Amino acid sequence: MTVLAVALLAVVLVVAVLRPVPEAVVAVPAAALTVLLGVLPWDAARAEVAELGPTVGFLAAILLLGRLAEAEGVFAWLGARLAHTSHGRARRLFTLVFLAATGVTTVLSLDATVVLLTPVVLATTARLRVPNRPHAYACVHLSNAGSLLLPVSNLTNLLVFEASGLTFVGFAALMALPWLVTLAIEYGVLRWFFRRDLPDAETPTPPDLPTPRFALVVLGLTLAGFGVSGYLGVEPVWIASAGALVLAVRALVRRETTVRGLVAGTSPLFCLFVLALGVVVAGVSAHGLSDALAGLLPTTTGLVELLTVAGLAAVLANLVNNLPATLVLLAALGPAPAPALVLALLLGVNIGPNLTYVGSLATLLWRRILPTPPRLATFTVLGLLTVPACLAASTVALWLVT
Repeated sequence: MTVLAVALLAVVLVVAVLRPVPEAVVAVPAAALTVLLGVLPWDAARAEVAELGPTVGFLAAILLLGRLAEAEGVFAWLGARLAHTSHGRARRLFTLVFLAATGVTTVLSLDATVVLLTPVVLATTARLRVPNRPHAYACVHLSNAGSLLLPVSNLTNLLVFEASGLTFVGFAALMALPWLVTLAIEYGVLRWFFRRDLPDAETPTPPDLPTPRFALVVLGLTLAGFGVSGYLGVEPVWIASAGALVLAVRALVRRETTVRGLVAGTSPLFCLFVLALGVVVAGVSAHGLSDALAGLLPTTTGLVELLTVAGLAAVLANLVNNLPATLVLLAALGPAPAPALVLALLLGVNIGPNLTYVGSLATLLWRRILPTPPRLATFTVLGLLTVPACLAASTVALWLVT
């Protein structure tokens, strides 16, 4: 059964990486086989889906919110603002892109940064006739390492948030210093690494676009709602759904979309993939993987222990992708892990994927969006310069605040 469980997971991950077909096309049958062949009992599979349900519901809502914000012109406006404010200077544009990617990742999740912001940034650099490498790499690095602050910034965050027992604000408070430390290292290294691609000559800039005030107000209120949701006893999924509903009704009334378009905006196949992957990973965990990892994971929260968890999480993320790595490690930590251990895990699975293409689905999406394939050597060297430093420094920062 162990070999079968691992084989099913391997097939799902290979398809997710190569993506010859949508991930769910293989993941859903693999999950069904996991149950039908007795790798995982039906009751355990149902419990796994029920546990992941609210998280996946939130994912659907936040993806739809990002798509509707794009339709409202938020990202086109942001690109115009980046070009106008930078005055066509590549160095200034890089700093602004860095800040924009950080903000979009934090509020709308890493998927919005990769799928929605990156094409806008590429179009902006082409319009200004400046090299796109520094700006494109800023988007991908910040979609991963910049997603530490809020539970809504990454699907891995949502999974960890559920296991941490923290409130929305409590989570953000503990992750603020590790996030800031990571951003500082990423900015310094990226700016130095791409220094020859950042000429300081000024180029003509295009005019600004009208500000999408309505959409920006809705996004601001949604973010504020996330902040107070814990005090009100409201799950973040309902806050995200409310924000998406407001923009959806506006788009329907103005005949800018259809119900079918709204459903597509939730990425239903990707959501099915996440649920199915959870079942497949649970099957692997039930046949020895979680027990083996549990023997390696500490139960105390000293600095060495936190570094161990973060390092192991980063390694596993680069071997099997950060989403299954998160699911497996959470199972290995047990039902009531110390919040510091769970957050150290998050540092590993969010920062670690900047080392290899397979580390996160966001990186794989980013590769497909670029007009020319990125050089593996550039990606790897940049990862070696940033990942170990960010991982060590952010873990020390987490230890200091917990």
